Amino acid sequence: MNYQTIQVRFQDSICYLRFYRPEANNTINNILIEECMHVLALCEESVTIVVLEGLPEVFCLGADFQGMYENMANEHEHAQNPEPLYDLWLKLATGPYITISHVRGKANAGGIGFIAASDIVIADQTAQFSLSELLFGLFPACVLPFLVRRIGFQKANYLTLMTQPIMVQQALSWGLVDVYDAQSDTVLRKHLLRLRRLSKTGILRYKRFMDELSDLRQCKPLALASNQEVFSDAQNLKGIFRYVETGQFPWMD
Repeated sequence: MNYQTIQVRFQDSICYLRFYRPEANNTINNILIEECMHVLALCEESVTIVVLEGLPEVFCLGADFQGMYENMANEHEHAQNPEPLYDLWLKLATGPYITISHVRGKANAGGIGFIAASDIVIADQTAQFSLSELLFGLFPACVLPFLVRRIGFQKANYLTLMTQPIMVQQALSWGLVDVYDAQSDTVLRKHLLRLRRLSKTGILRYKRFMDELSDLRQCKPLALASNQEVFSDAQNLKGIFRYVETGQFPWMD
């Protein structure tokens, strides 16, 4: 199948899913969410490992502000429903396959959601991680349940409040990254050689068990409501659209 926003390759029981929106810095739009969900549905029966990758310079930069701006200019609904994206991350976290994020370059905002929802995170030395939402009066409501589960409340709180990137070494010490190396492709291959020995049934049972231990489903209503609140605030939208038009952040005169 031909996809607009991703590139997909199946190799034995492994699915390689690459975000591919080079013209938009791998930002997230509705089509990307739908296409990722379609691929994950194909992985239900026989795939044991799903590898998420981005571009060499950018993994994923979060919400597509440019797309939001264009929708508003064309008098379309500009407030994106956050539920499909939350459900996508929930599927990565709980689905019957091992999910691996292979991160190179920048990961920001919603891009951190994909990483935090993954079972294993492998990065190269260029990887950096940030949550920039509060700069625009937003906050990462849908990311935080997954991020808190992965790195703990206070580290997720600090990353949210500071809004600045952390480098891969710090991400490793915090547990956001499991292993990093300049030759991350080699590290990924070594992990796949080991993980492909696991049976589909064993993975399914383990992921089902881990799902029961987490609060991700219970957090969903609060996360969605909070996301919709900040993305429907007129002042926040004004700052986002000025940033798209001029490159100026909301605090700049």
